[in-house]
Amino acid sequence: MDRTQGDVRTVREYADNALLHMLFGPHNAHLDHIERALGVAVASRGNRVTITGAAEQVGQASSVLDGLYQRLERGQTVAPADIDAALRMGDGGMMPDPALVLVTRRKHIAPRTQIQADYIRAMDKHELVFGLGPAGTGKTYLAVAKAVTMMIKGEVDRIILSRPAVEAGERLGFLPGDLREKVDPYLRPLYDALHDMLPGEQVTKKLAAGDIEVAPLAFMRGRTLANSFVILDEAQNTTPMQMKMLLTRLGEHSRMVVTGDPSQVDLPQGARSGLDDAIGILSEVSDIGVVRFTDRDVVRHGLVAKIVRAYEANAAQAAKRDRDR
Repeated sequence: MDRTQGDVRTVREYADNALLHMLFGPHNAHLDHIERALGVAVASRGNRVTITGAAEQVGQASSVLDGLYQRLERGQTVAPADIDAALRMGDGGMMPDPALVLVTRRKHIAPRTQIQADYIRAMDKHELVFGLGPAGTGKTYLAVAKAVTMMIKGEVDRIILSRPAVEAGERLGFLPGDLREKVDPYLRPLYDALHDMLPGEQVTKKLAAGDIEVAPLAFMRGRTLANSFVILDEAQNTTPMQMKMLLTRLGEHSRMVVTGDPSQVDLPQGARSGLDDAIGILSEVSDIGVVRFTDRDVVRHGLVAKIVRAYEANAAQAAKRDRDR
């Protein structure tokens, strides 16, 4: 980066040389990442890093690097996604409020964006939370992490994870295999999240004992879900009656989190989404948390956020064309 009048320069120094290769990344890839994102010049020599550029961006780059280094000191790793998260948080993002860190058997999970932090706070505060937004924002993953954390602490007895198997529709009976084999493909993301947070043998044991249940939404009818953490994923694909059915299952000492992307409805054309319906009907009900994620909260591959933005822009253009007709 060419220096211009008004640029400032700061030097950061890190004591543990053993951590520097992880901080800088292979061939200084992490430093290059920060350079491109913030428009600063970052140069390393020994255990010193010199950052040059506009004052605000230099300050943010310094905070990001310090946060990444503190992460390494705690024995955690640093990957490009962690750098993106730190850049999104604006203040380094690597030292979250300890109360927001979700502790599972396999990993500690901290919010990577401000909205993710708000989401964890909402799950702490409210018995019913709606998490709305595009894929890759951590809506379901953080909800599962919160459920596992509460089970480990003994705050709930069961975790119930559910999805509407809308893709199968009335054709479920024509799929090969028994009932579990028919529906498991639709529930696989929930199993994957569980295995990310609990050892495999614990997942298997808790599934067999009924302490964790992963089931299609239709299996919830007629039940009262007490002392449980209930998660409904892909809720945009419920009908209004299905959504009402699930919400009225909430029992004593339970939590419920409903996640979905209102822009990705797979219901038959013309059918109203139960998620949209519920958000409208319950808008005046107190003690319900609603957290809305955007493409800025996407924490998957950086390209995913760009894809989400491109689709949203295309939808906006299509809506404008329809209005102009």
